[in-house]
Amino acid sequence: MNAQLFAQEIPTTETPNIPAEETPESIVIPATEILQEVNEREVDSTKNDTIKVPKEVLTDIVEYYGEDYVYIDNLNSKIYLYNKAYLIYGDVRIDAGEIILDYATNEVYARGIDSTGAYTQRPVFTQGPNVVEPDSIKFNYDTEQAIVYNSRGEESGFKYIAEKTKKINDSVIFLRNVKFTTSRDIENPDYYFYTRKAKFVPKKKIVTGLTNMYIADVPTPIGLPFAYFPLTDDRTSGFILPTFGENSSRGFFFQNGGYYLALSEYFDLTLLGDYYTNGSYALRTESSYAVKYKFSGNLNLRYENIITEERGFPDFAQSTIYNIQWSHSQDQKSSPNSRFNAQVNFGSSEYFRQSVNIVNNSSVLNNQLSSSVSYSKTFEGEPQINTSAAINLQQNTQTQQINMSLPNVTANISRIFPFAPKTGVKKGIIDNINLQYDVTAQNRINTTDSLFFTAEMFDDALIGVQHRIPISTNFKVLDYLSASASTTFTETWTFTTFEQRYDETANDGDGGVVTDTVNGFDRYSTYNFSASLGTTVYGSFNFGDDKKIQKLRHVMRPSVSYSVNPGFEQYYDEYTIPATADPDLNDEIVQYSRFLGTLNGAPGRVYSSNVGLALSNTFEAKIRDSDTTALEPKKVILLNNLNFTTSYNLAGDSLQWSQLNVRGAIPIIPKLDINFSGELDPYALDNNNQKIDVFNIDNGGSLFRLNRANVSLNYSFSSKDFEGKSEEDEREDNQTFRNGGRQDDLFGDTTDRFRGDDYGDDDEEKTVTNKDWYNYKIPWDLRLAYTITYNNTARQDEISSQSLMFSSNLELSPRWKVGFSSGYDFKNKGVTQTNFRFQRDLESWKMSFNWTPIGSVNTSWYFFVGIKSSILSDIKYDQRREPDQGL
Repeated sequence: MNAQLFAQEIPTTETPNIPAEETPESIVIPATEILQEVNEREVDSTKNDTIKVPKEVLTDIVEYYGEDYVYIDNLNSKIYLYNKAYLIYGDVRIDAGEIILDYATNEVYARGIDSTGAYTQRPVFTQGPNVVEPDSIKFNYDTEQAIVYNSRGEESGFKYIAEKTKKINDSVIFLRNVKFTTSRDIENPDYYFYTRKAKFVPKKKIVTGLTNMYIADVPTPIGLPFAYFPLTDDRTSGFILPTFGENSSRGFFFQNGGYYLALSEYFDLTLLGDYYTNGSYALRTESSYAVKYKFSGNLNLRYENIITEERGFPDFAQSTIYNIQWSHSQDQKSSPNSRFNAQVNFGSSEYFRQSVNIVNNSSVLNNQLSSSVSYSKTFEGEPQINTSAAINLQQNTQTQQINMSLPNVTANISRIFPFAPKTGVKKGIIDNINLQYDVTAQNRINTTDSLFFTAEMFDDALIGVQHRIPISTNFKVLDYLSASASTTFTETWTFTTFEQRYDETANDGDGGVVTDTVNGFDRYSTYNFSASLGTTVYGSFNFGDDKKIQKLRHVMRPSVSYSVNPGFEQYYDEYTIPATADPDLNDEIVQYSRFLGTLNGAPGRVYSSNVGLALSNTFEAKIRDSDTTALEPKKVILLNNLNFTTSYNLAGDSLQWSQLNVRGAIPIIPKLDINFSGELDPYALDNNNQKIDVFNIDNGGSLFRLNRANVSLNYSFSSKDFEGKSEEDEREDNQTFRNGGRQDDLFGDTTDRFRGDDYGDDDEEKTVTNKDWYNYKIPWDLRLAYTITYNNTARQDEISSQSLMFSSNLELSPRWKVGFSSGYDFKNKGVTQTNFRFQRDLESWKMSFNWTPIGSVNTSWYFFVGIKSSILSDIKYDQRREPDQGL
């Protein structure tokens, strides 16, 4: 039908009979030669002929080819090409079953071959990067205008098929009865937009008249009187359509609507807003920036005014919350000697719990937020000097306490060996003497969430500077013992001290201790000394090469250390609290330091001299490999870093032994270690559960009393054990971690972790064949985390905590993915935060459902279905049930 329609508009002649020996396989004829033949027929060729030669129409070389024949009809000024024909002129190439070139009118007619009832070898029109595949085409080389029937093409991710297309020039194309889609199959799309008239400007836009959306060839109520589709490879500014819905406590709403600004190739800005009919609203800005090989980052700001219920009702409440997230990273190669970094996640303590537009369960469950902005500079030379300035902030969202260091300035000089030889290896105690210098200055602010950004937050600010000069050396003793010695001199500056005195008039005449704040410079100096001696001992046990276990090896690393800290009583003063009227009581003398309560605290008053003991153990085995072709036995770690540490206070009068700390790991199978730790106390408890200076064994007990113990294990395995995470997974995990959550999904994850890998807007499309479906392997992964803690510090003899967390992801088919996260708290006998995740890849669309039916903080669900293509990302439907803030 299309071929007949084309034939009515294109005049044709009978197919000439061309002998096979006269049919060239490929002919390249310059345009000047064609015109010369035309001119010889129309113009007298005498030398003195004054007739002006007409202007050449074809200005470039014409290359053409036809497999069956190439026939030049000089009489009608036409060239006929048949079967697998092509014609190239300038940047235009036409491939078709049959091509007719009329070089008198400079027009080309191209169509397919209609044989045995099948229309084959449809034309393919290529001009530069643009490709059109119609049923037939008429093209004028001079005006570059064309008429195309049933054209198919793609532009900026949009695929279209038009019944008739009229190409005016390179900038304007008119189309009639058009289907637009991002579906993979243009002939049978799963959805498309249908319009009767459209104007197409390549690489810029598509403007249409009345447009309707069809899904599976079924028209939907979704229609527009006109439509505008931007087409560009670069980012462009434009509106972001909001999500509509209803909330039981805030009424109808518009969410995430706004405007996107593509300000430059380095910087963009997104302005978004939410509005509820009860008066609640939220404003959010998101910005990303990047300069290649220099730096990149993103900045997100959000402010919300939340109103619950209506004014006048008893449950009416109004609150404002905010959140600031900033991430900045610098390319290390751009400036090797200086670096600026920022990782900020700060805001109202209730933001992650009360926000009207957040469903990140991992963030809700975390109570600790941290932020840091730092700049460092290195000055090369001998010695090297490193400097840095930083703003550090720690926020507890449960207690609403904020600890901030503003600023925190540090500088240090690299290690110097003043007695080392200029050439050769450093040997002995003198050659290895080295020293450093570092200084730290801080302005520390402790405040609360309610006082932040107010003048009161600076009332209790503490300023201090600390200088440190560590001097150390190391050497060998008897060739087998490694020894080290070090001393550190510390100078501390403060600008505020606190004097204490007893005032009889305080507390309405009852008397009491009064603390006076003294502003002004003050300082104190301290020093200490430490030394250590250690070695490594190897023990091997050979059982023979014919045994299953061929060899055992025990590696011990014992060490002894000594440290002494003098008492600095010169920095302590005293005051007297007079006795009451009772003559049997004496006045109480209280010693204190004016540096108590300053930024770096007070120096120690009590002299201490401690001996530390430590022993590290590792047990390994060589086992005969079950693989008979293996040349070497397998090396297996049986016990990894079994460590024992304790200390003895030589200057103490009682309780001289500290607790014995035990820590280690037992490898069970690859990727599964049982980690354990414990505290063993050698002293007994009295009837009031207070520690006394009596060994537990002398009190009728065992050698040690178990105070605390902890056992934990983490295990993850999957169908792709040896495949690492993709860069996109790492970015999602890092974002979750910056929001305060875990980097795994043990608490549930709302990110679109289950992407349709067989389809993408930017990646090359992959076709899932029937064979692929038949042989499909189901990818899966499983994560387990178990921990148990025992507490017996005061004879509680109880399990203080015990929980099992687990999560799993399962890809049921190439387009069905599900995930599950939950756990059980054995202490409280209850199920922990539980999260279900489902996603279906609908080829051109994607659908996901996230459900949290059980949660200590919230229960919620979120449903989304939308088009994958970023061009049509606003065409979506999503609904959610927000957490009940009252609970």
